[in-house]
Amino acid sequence: MMPRLLSICLALALITQVHAADTPDAMAAPEPTATERLANARSAIDAKDWQRALTELRVALQTAPNNADVHNLLGFSYRKQAQPDLPKAFEHYQQALKLNPLHRGAHEYIGEAYLMDNKPAEAERHLAALEKICGNRSCEEYADLAKAIAAYKPPK
Repeated sequence: MMPRLLSICLALALITQVHAADTPDAMAAPEPTATERLANARSAIDAKDWQRALTELRVALQTAPNNADVHNLLGFSYRKQAQPDLPKAFEHYQQALKLNPLHRGAHEYIGEAYLMDNKPAEAERHLAALEKICGNRSCEEYADLAKAIAAYKPPK
């Protein structure tokens, strides 16, 4: 009886080892979700770590290509990095606004990008859109863009 029990235990141990080799590591951390990547990107943006923000947002975009917030923050990060990439910023702001025409942050940020691109009339157009969306009294995005437009000085 004992040799047979030992054989069964040995066989079970071998089967378990073979199975364990096929099984993904249960202790491995799951891949962050798009929402978690977005939160990581916001932390990176707060730290002005544009490359880390762009990395997080590019990965988030793969799993959430129709997320207006991801596109908006991609545009923001492309615009704010040491060497601004305005064409990429505009691409993502426009996509954010296509996905959500009422996205206040995208209207503010694309307006600021238009000022960087010396197109104040376009910035004014987005300020007018913000006024329709959220008014001009208690709307932070409206106030911020209005302030940026007031401070704008055309290049000489």
